[in-house]
Amino acid sequence: MAFAIRIGVIGIDHNHIYGMLNGMLNVGGVVVGWSTGGETPETLRHVFRQSYPGVPEMSVEAILEDESINLVLCAGINSERAGTAMDAMRHGKDVLVDKPGCTSQQQLADIRKTVAETGRRWTVCFSERLLVQSVTVADQIIAEGRIGKVVQTVGLGPHRLNAHLRQPWFWDRGRFGGILTDICAHQFDQFLHFTGSTQANVVTAHIGNVANPDRPDFQDFGEVILAGNGGRGYARVDWLTPDGLPTWGDGRMTIVGTEGYIELRKYIDIAGQPGTDHVFVVDKAGVSRVDAAGAGTPFFGRLARDLEQGTETAMPQAHAFLATDLALQAQRMAETGAGQ
Repeated sequence: MAFAIRIGVIGIDHNHIYGMLNGMLNVGGVVVGWSTGGETPETLRHVFRQSYPGVPEMSVEAILEDESINLVLCAGINSERAGTAMDAMRHGKDVLVDKPGCTSQQQLADIRKTVAETGRRWTVCFSERLLVQSVTVADQIIAEGRIGKVVQTVGLGPHRLNAHLRQPWFWDRGRFGGILTDICAHQFDQFLHFTGSTQANVVTAHIGNVANPDRPDFQDFGEVILAGNGGRGYARVDWLTPDGLPTWGDGRMTIVGTEGYIELRKYIDIAGQPGTDHVFVVDKAGVSRVDAAGAGTPFFGRLARDLEQGTETAMPQAHAFLATDLALQAQRMAETGAGQ
């Protein structure tokens, strides 16, 4: 009998759930049911119901107790994701959780323990790499050796604040996790991936509130310098994207190699070509631009095979742990002033 991916969704508080669920459905997964917390507004529930008509809303307990479900997807409130993931693993299910996978070092320690005890898989969906076709092209170019050995990444992750759309938990540091824990999680993941680092530490980290004086506890700017055994990295994230940009953020990644470099303009090429997924390559042959449309995003297919075969081709467990740990280290360093 062929292996079947049967999915339960617990937590729809961030719209990343759609990319996660659609990705798994596209590789043959079947969604059995969904549940979400009491704070999830009816507007979000309505959109989810309309997007997946016929998929029943169930209790969390019913999803966890359903032995036919072997994968739980979670995009709940940031601080609650760890608990959901551990509950799912203790019920014999693998987990794909939106970033951040957790919001404290204690939660991460508990997740590590749960993975070790249950043998289940805890994977974090870093969407700014895993759902981006320009990254697929960059991986191919690097594998071909066109830019030599990667020695540094420079990741920029600006986001539009959209304050009027945010739920109350978004403004609560304890529940949100802080800017470096949350949106900078993407940058830690990409740094490890592109440099091939399996060991790394945070050299310096900074956070600030530069544009939201009415919310003095909110963090709208952050930056980090990283050092790994495969290279170095710099990341800057913010909630400062102006309303005039026709997308939520001008996400960019520059990958510097010994013989060239790549720049990814993931979501927009400002004042340039229309569309998304723009790849610019500079190497010994010259300067070129690659349209990554159609390159695909292989992560979900790899994860499906990993679930069936027990392999780690989509994301090694150690990578998910280390990327998350770096984010939490940077957040703590910045908030205590140790990284200034």
